[in-house]
Amino acid sequence: MTWEPISEEKLWDEINESYERMDFHQRRLWERIRIEPEKWELHPWGDKGGGFWVVAILGRTVIYFNDIEDGFNRSTYSKYGKIRRYFCNQDYLEWPVQYLLDEIRDGTPSRLYAGPPEPLT
Repeated sequence: MTWEPISEEKLWDEINESYERMDFHQRRLWERIRIEPEKWELHPWGDKGGGFWVVAILGRTVIYFNDIEDGFNRSTYSKYGKIRRYFCNQDYLEWPVQYLLDEIRDGTPSRLYAGPPEPLT
């Protein structure tokens, strides 16, 4: 089986399914940070699929869909259109939205991240 990047239509299915599971507070934040999905660069992992779909922005943080790992992730960015860090959490959209809510409330990071493969040293 050959990997294919997720289509925008399938991405919307993922977003809409997650939206149905969101609670009131998650939906309230989501409605303020969401953007129309757009492909952003994340070299080298996103190259084959033309980038990853970014679906939300809050300050210098984006929520994006990693279609290699089949899940939503958060990362910072320093230049619009370029995701800074690769993460491979297989989260539903409501999870990173909740983590943002927790960070806003608590003022500290609320989640550990799984990153890219690292070479053995």
